Amino acid sequence: MPEVIFKDLGLIDYKEAWDYQEKLFAETIDQKIQIRNGNTQLVTKNYLLFCEHPHVYTLGKSGSIDHLLLNEDQLEENNANFYKINRGGDITYHGPGQLVGYPIFDLDHFFSDIHKYLRFLEQAVIDTLAEYNVIGDRMDGLTGVWIEANTPKARKICAMGVKSSRWVTMHGIGFNINSDLSYFSNIIPCGIDDKAVTSLKQELGREIDMNELAQILKEKLANQFEYKYV
Repeated sequence: MPEVIFKDLGLIDYKEAWDYQEKLFAETIDQKIQIRNGNTQLVTKNYLLFCEHPHVYTLGKSGSIDHLLLNEDQLEENNANFYKINRGGDITYHGPGQLVGYPIFDLDHFFSDIHKYLRFLEQAVIDTLAEYNVIGDRMDGLTGVWIEANTPKARKICAMGVKSSRWVTMHGIGFNINSDLSYFSNIIPCGIDDKAVTSLKQELGREIDMNELAQILKEKLANQFEYKYV
């Protein structure tokens, strides 16, 4: 059974968490190269990082800067940062009350299929929502998890964007739990201008215990990928 090292980074600056991801990602890829060159003593490690970020907008490689509706002065007024980053996808928002999950997995421990990887992440979120009697689902042709998917009332509750190289992953999911949804009005989320964004708090009408939910999601991910924590 694969093993995963779990780390809760708490509330952490986006750039600091990104740099940490990059460090683990680069170390894992370097180890894979050494293994392929004959170093049979090495075994790559898998990591799962949970955190929250101060207000920040991030733009993926396939995104358009036009989907950020704020200029530099307005970003400062909203106490928000902005980064162009190296994941797939378009623009998204992270902030307090959103649970961010960064799996740095060597998929050679699991399966070599990035689409299956994304579907597994989605399913873990869907299974977590079910614990709160909320029905999450996939939207045809789009990544992430939605409420009332494929209907005129569709609204996204969890965004996803990943990067992979040599079957090592980084970046991951942004799961809106107690998020301030007003910050999404400053962007065209994921480049989709005709769909709403929601949070678990908005769906249930009450504040959610973030620690409780994080523990559930942590377990659902382990069940979905069939790994154990070390």
